Amino acid sequence: MKIVTVCGMGFGTSLMVKMTIDDILNEVGFNAEVEASDIGSITGRVADLFVTSTEMQNQFSGIESDVIFLKNMTDKQEIREKLLTYLNHKAKR
Repeated sequence: MKIVTVCGMGFGTSLMVKMTIDDILNEVGFNAEVEASDIGSITGRVADLFVTSTEMQNQFSGIESDVIFLKNMTDKQEIREKLLTYLNHKAKR
């Protein structure tokens, strides 16, 4: 699985979210490739899951991959809950 975290510039908030996701995945024993990216680089990018802010929702309208929208990208609990819910849902398919 490939997960891409996205913020405006690609090296601040998205990098922090990437590190949080890496920690969560290690904790639960799930393997995935996680990368941080800027919003301008997602067009044509292939990923199973994008994780970004609800403020960027309009810019993901043409993306066919799954997307998790976060209200607060610094809230580790929100990231954990949404990511684990997503992974559990994917496992049931």
